[in-house]
Formats: sequence, structure tokens, C-alpha cells
Amino acid sequence: MESNEDQSLSELEEEIFEKFRAFMTGIAKIDELGIAGSRLLSGFQQAIVHSCTQGLCNLIREAKEILNELEGLLGDVTSAIQTTDGKLLAFSGLDFDVELIEQTTYNDLEEKDALSHSQSPDITSTKKKKSVDVTHLAMVMAFIYSMVKQDYLMQEKIVSALDLKMSSEELESYCQMWSLRPFINDEIVNGAWEHIH
Repeated sequence: MESNEDQSLSELEEEIFEKFRAFMTGIAKIDELGIAGSRLLSGFQQAIVHSCTQGLCNLIREAKEILNELEGLLGDVTSAIQTTDGKLLAFSGLDFDVELIEQTTYNDLEEKDALSHSQSPDITSTKKKKSVDVTHLAMVMAFIYSMVKQDYLMQEKIVSALDLKMSSEELESYCQMWSLRPFINDEIVNGAWEHIH
């Protein structure tokens, strides 16, 4: 029989998974905005000017709103994990700085990869594994948030720098930067989508 403490932990884990799903939905929206922005930037390049500039400004505004929602979800998850007093694996000292989070996340992903090759798949359904997962999800969320924020800041700079007088080379480099998304590690994002079920 499940104790009240186990039940509340279980509810907390489910709440964290729900927030993670909402977070990844926000990431999908940001991705869609990025694709739309790439098309608008291309339109600007082809001198379809005013509507593309206005569209890019609207897009940046919308991306900022989604980014704020993502930050709120990340904060909620971090707080939820910290209030369990170590009943879930400890996750404290969250910092949104990419460099600080990057190595931890890569190490964690490598460990998970090594585990997945050495254990049978049904292990992931155990309660202990689920506790590890919610802490892992919070770290992944923090890292993805950092990447997306860097990407947003780059896009914001590109939009504010757009000028009809800029050289075609400069505009081309902006288009490439926007479409390449140099701050986004697709492997991390794709790995995060695997947790959605």
C-alpha cells in the first residue's frame, strides 16, 4: 500500500512530467517561429521589405513571450524538485548559463546512453528510475532553455540590425546564422522529445 508521502511524491513526479510536456510544446512553437523567421528573412533579402520586417518584429515578440513561459515552467520544476528535500535526486543551484549546464547535461546523457545499452528496456518503468528521470528532465530543460535563449538573442540582434542599406554578403551571413541555429544542439533536443509519452 502506498503511503501518503509516496503518493505525494508520485503526484509531484507526474506534475513535473506535465510541465516538461508543456515545456517541449513551447520548444516546438519556438522551432516553428524559427522556420517562419527564416522565410521572412529570405523575403527581406529579396526586397519584399516592409511586410517581412514587420513579420520578423512580430515573430521576435511572440518568441519572447514563449521564452518567458518556458522560464516559468523551468522555475516551477526546479522549485518542485527542491521542495522534496532529496526524496527525488537533488537538483539545486540552477543557473541558466549554458557553459555551466552543458558539461553536466552531456555527462548525464552519456551515462544514460551507457545504461540504455547495458540494461533491458523495462527498467525505465520502475519507480526509482522515474525519480532519476524527473531530475534529469529538469537538467535537460535548463540546458534547452539556455540554448533557446541564446538563439533568441541572436535572432533579436539580427532583426534589429536589418537595414536596406546593408550589403548582400552581410544579409546572407544573417540568413545563414538564422537557419543554422548555432546555439541549438539537436541531439539534446531530440533526446528530450524521447521522454514524451
